[in-house]
Amino acid sequence: MKTKAKKDVGMGFVSPSKNCVDAHCPFHGEIGLHGRVFEGKVIKKNPHKTVNVEWERIAYLSKFERYSKARSRVKAHNPSCIEAEIGDKVTIAETRPISKTKKFIVVKVHK
Repeated sequence: MKTKAKKDVGMGFVSPSKNCVDAHCPFHGEIGLHGRVFEGKVIKKNPHKTVNVEWERIAYLSKFERYSKARSRVKAHNPSCIEAEIGDKVTIAETRPISKTKKFIVVKVHK
């Protein structure tokens, strides 16, 4: 498979310098981005180009009139040109469903 030229995915994301041949890469493949964008920490890495991303949020409990901490966890596609590792802080963006549980793509790793 040939490497494709970088494309502008919009939403203010800069293309990585490394090339890849991943069909699900927003920078080198055919998939587009839309919708929500989150920042979180990679807590688990799977061999099938998948990472689990977690972030904390504040949830209001009206019964007790207080706030509590809650966590959100989602699975995201990890393109070979980005290669996020466990412990990295990443930005993920929503896309069409890639599989049963993956609906996000890692678009940036924060140093």
